[in-house]
Amino acid sequence: MPSKAASKPKTGKKLVIVESPAKSKTIAKYLGEGFVVEASIGHIRDLPQPSDLPAELKKSSIGKFAVDLENGFKPYYVISPDKKKKVAELKAQLKDADELYLATDGDREGEAIAWHLLEVLKPKVPVHRMTFAEITKESLQRALTSLRDLDTDLVDAQETRRVLDRLYGYEISPVLWRKVSRGLSAGRVQSVVTRMVVERERERMAFRSAGYWDLLGSFAPVDGKEAFTAKLSALDGKRVASGRDFNDKGQLTGKNVAHLDEAAAKALALGLEHADFAVRSVEHKPYTRRPAPPFTTSTLQQEAGRKLRFTSKSTMSTAQRLYENGYITYMRTDSSSLSDEAVNAARRQASELYGPEFVPAAKRVYANKSSNAQEAHEAIRPAGDSFRTPAQVASALRGDEFKLYELIWKRTVASQMADAKGSTATIKLGAAATGGQDAEFSVSGTVITFRGFLAAYEEGRDESRNDADEADKRLPNVQEKDALKASEITATGHETSPPPRFTEASLTKEMEERDIGRPSTYASTLSTIMDRGYVRKQGSALIPTWIAFSVIRLLEQHFTSYVDYKFTAGMETGLDRIANGDDKGSEWLKHFYFGADGDDSDDGLLGIVNNLGEIDARDINSIAITDTLVLRVGKFGPYLESTVPTLDPKTGEIIESARANVPEDLAPDELTPAKAQELMETAAPEERVLGVDPATGLTVVAKNGRYGAYVTEVIPELTEEDIAKLPVEYYKNGKPKPAKKPVKAKPRTGSLFKTMTVDTVTLEQALQIMSLPRVLGADAEGVEITVQNGRFGPYLKKGTDSRSIGSEEEIFTFTLEAALEIYSQPKQRGARAAVPPLAEFGEDPVSGKKIVVKEGRFGPYITDGITNITVPRGTDVGELTREAAVELLADKRERGPVKRTAKTPAKKPAAKRKAPAKK
Repeated sequence: MPSKAASKPKTGKKLVIVESPAKSKTIAKYLGEGFVVEASIGHIRDLPQPSDLPAELKKSSIGKFAVDLENGFKPYYVISPDKKKKVAELKAQLKDADELYLATDGDREGEAIAWHLLEVLKPKVPVHRMTFAEITKESLQRALTSLRDLDTDLVDAQETRRVLDRLYGYEISPVLWRKVSRGLSAGRVQSVVTRMVVERERERMAFRSAGYWDLLGSFAPVDGKEAFTAKLSALDGKRVASGRDFNDKGQLTGKNVAHLDEAAAKALALGLEHADFAVRSVEHKPYTRRPAPPFTTSTLQQEAGRKLRFTSKSTMSTAQRLYENGYITYMRTDSSSLSDEAVNAARRQASELYGPEFVPAAKRVYANKSSNAQEAHEAIRPAGDSFRTPAQVASALRGDEFKLYELIWKRTVASQMADAKGSTATIKLGAAATGGQDAEFSVSGTVITFRGFLAAYEEGRDESRNDADEADKRLPNVQEKDALKASEITATGHETSPPPRFTEASLTKEMEERDIGRPSTYASTLSTIMDRGYVRKQGSALIPTWIAFSVIRLLEQHFTSYVDYKFTAGMETGLDRIANGDDKGSEWLKHFYFGADGDDSDDGLLGIVNNLGEIDARDINSIAITDTLVLRVGKFGPYLESTVPTLDPKTGEIIESARANVPEDLAPDELTPAKAQELMETAAPEERVLGVDPATGLTVVAKNGRYGAYVTEVIPELTEEDIAKLPVEYYKNGKPKPAKKPVKAKPRTGSLFKTMTVDTVTLEQALQIMSLPRVLGADAEGVEITVQNGRFGPYLKKGTDSRSIGSEEEIFTFTLEAALEIYSQPKQRGARAAVPPLAEFGEDPVSGKKIVVKEGRFGPYITDGITNITVPRGTDVGELTREAAVELLADKRERGPVKRTAKTPAKKPAAKRKAPAKK
C-alpha cells in the first residue's frame, strides 16, 4: 500500500471513503474536523461483458470471459459506466488530501472494493485501511487506533470468487439455452440451492401417505381433581404406531409396534368405556433450557422470517439501514461471539430490566457454529457500549426497522441471561379392555418454575413432520396406583405427512448446515432463484417450477459435480483457504477450469463442456406422470401429452397425441396421476375452428396458449401472386415485397377478452379482436389516436403517449371525443392511472441488470443497460413479455455488435471532422 508523503503543502484534510452514502454523514460527525467522508457507492470496477471488450482483446485469451485464461486468470476490469462520475469526484477530493482512509466494509467484498479504489485512484499520500463493526463514536475512535494494511489474501479470495462465477455461468448457461429455454442461467450457488428445492418437491411427489389410528381419552382422579387428556401409547406391551413409524412410501418400518386401523381403534375405544383406569407411574425430571446465541446473518434471516414474516431480502435491506444509521453492528457475519463491551452491556441491561437473579454468575461464551467462519466480526447486536432499549428508539424507528431492532435487542440481551428452569412430568395410566387387551395411555407436561431468558425472548421453530402436538400442559398431582375415571375415549385417525416445503427461513438454515454459499449471499441467492423463474412463493412455501426440474435434471446428468452439495461446499472451503493465505487463487482456478491434467482433463469444467456429447433435449424436458401421460416443458410452458392415441370425450375422434395445458399455479406435487387424467379430460381444445373471414377467405381459429387464449388466422404458404390478391391492410407486415420463393404473411392475432374462452368465442368477436388496434381519428395536430388491448389492459395510444381506459368491452365503443377529453388532462402516474409505453421486466439472467423498454430515436427498444435491441416491427410494447425480451437480448449478444462494411461507413458528426492541415 503506498505511503509516500506528498510534496505539496499540507492541508490537514483526511479523505475517508466508505461504501454507502447513507452512513457517510454519521461517520463524518463522529470523526470530527479535518475528515471528509465520501462514498464509493459499492464497487467502482467490474468485469465487462465479453462483447464490450476492445476489438484487439476479443480474439485474445481474454476474449471469452474478460478473464485472461493464459495468464493466471487475471481479470480484465473496467470502471462501470455509472461510476465514472463518482471516480472523477473521488480523484478531485484526493488532490488536496494529506491522507486517505479506505473504510469500506471489513469482509471480502469490502476489502476488494478498497483494493479497486487503490488501483484506480493511485494515491500519492499515506493510505490506511480502516474497519469498524458499528457506526458509533466509540467504535470509530477505536478504529482510528487500529489501522492496518490492505489484506491481499481477502482480495484474492473475492477476485477468485468473481472469476469462478463468471467461468461457471458463462460455460454452463449456454447449454441450458440450447437444451431447455432461452434466457436461463446457471450459477455456482443458485443451481445447487434450486436443486435443494427440486429434490424436496420430488420427495413430496414420490410420497405415499399411510393411515394410522390411536385413542385420545379424558381422565380425572376419582376425588374430583382437574381432568386431563392422555393418548394411547402402548397396546399389550407394544408401542402404538405413529407417523414416525412409516416411510415415505407409506410402508410401516417401526419394529414391534401395534398398527391400529379404524375398525380396531373403534373396537378398542368401545371396550374401554367401562374399564377401571389407574395411574401406573409418575416420573419427574428436571427441565433446563439455555438461551440461543446472538444472531449471525443466517439466524437473523431465519428468525425474521419465522417471527416477522420478512423475506431474506427485506431482512437484509432493513438491517443495512439499521447499521448505516448506527443502530446495530455489521449485519454480514458468521460469528456468534460478542465483544467484552457488548457482553457487559447485555448483562447490565438484563439485570436492570429483569432483576439480578436473571443474570448468571459467569459470562456466556458462544462458539461459532460454522467451521468456515470467514469474517472477523461480532454477532449482530445493538450498537454501542451500552444498548438502547426498543422504547428508547421507538420515536426514531418505525415499521420494519423497529421490529427488526427489537428482535435483535431481545436476542442479544437474552443470550446473556440465565437458563429457564422447571420440571417435566410424565404420567402413564392404563386399564384392561373388555376383550382382554391391555391399553396404556401417557401424557407429559412441563412446568416452568423460573423463566430466565424466556422473560425476554424465545426462539421460533420451523415446521417439521410429525411435530408432537404437546404444548406445555398443567397436570394434576396424582400418585402411582391412583384410580382414574375415563369420561370420554375417542378413536382418532391420522395420515402421515410429506416432507414440508422449504420456506426462506428453513432453506437458509439448510444452506448454512450444508456450507452452501455464505451469509452475505443467502438473501441474494434466494432472490435470484425466484427472479429467474426457478422457484415461486405460495404463502411462505417455496415451490419449484417445472422449468427448474428440467434445468436440474440436465445439470445432474451432465454436470454432476457442479450441483453436488459436498463439491459446492468444498469450493467454499477452497475460497476460505485463499482468504487465509493458504492457497493462491490463480492455481485454484486453473485446477477448477482446466482440471488436474490440463485442457483435456475430465475433472475440469472446460473438459466437461467440450465432451458433453449429445443431449436429448426432449428427454431432459419430459417427466413421466403415468404410463401413458408425460409432462413436457415446452417453449410456452408445461403441458401434458398422451403417448398413446386417445379418444376425445367431446367429439369421439381419435387424437394421436392429445395435449392439455398445465395451470401455472398447480404445484408439481399436486399433479398426481388422477389430476393429470382430469386435466386431459377437461382440457379445452388446443384449436377450435371458428369459420372463414369473408374479407380474406382465411380460416380463423381460437387457441389456448401459454399466456392465455387467443384468435388467429391460418395462412398457408403463399406465393407472391397469391398474397397480391389479398387486401394488404389485413397484415401487420404491410405490402408484400416481390420474392423468388413462396413467402408466408404474418397472420393477424389477438388475445381473447377475459370474458371469453376458446369454447365460447364467436367468429364475429374474433374478427373484431383481430382488427385491433382501432383508429379513433386524429387530434388537432393530426396525430392519430388508436385504442387497443395490452398485457396491462385496454389503453389509448397517441404517438408515444399511452393512457389506460376502463374495460375491454369499451374498446369497440370508445369515441374520439372521449379520447380527446382524456388527452386534455395531465398524465397521471402511479396507481395504474396510465399505462406508459415503457415497461420493466426484472433482471436479465445473464447480465444481472434490469431490463427496460425505452422510447428511442427510431422507436422503442429493449435494453439491460449493456445490450440494446429494437422492439421488432409490428410488436406492440403492450404485448411484449419478459420471456421475449430476454430472448431478444440473448440473440443480440450472440450476434455481437453490428459490423460496418466499407460500403456503409459510419457517419461522423461534422463538428468532429478535422480540418485539413495548412501547408
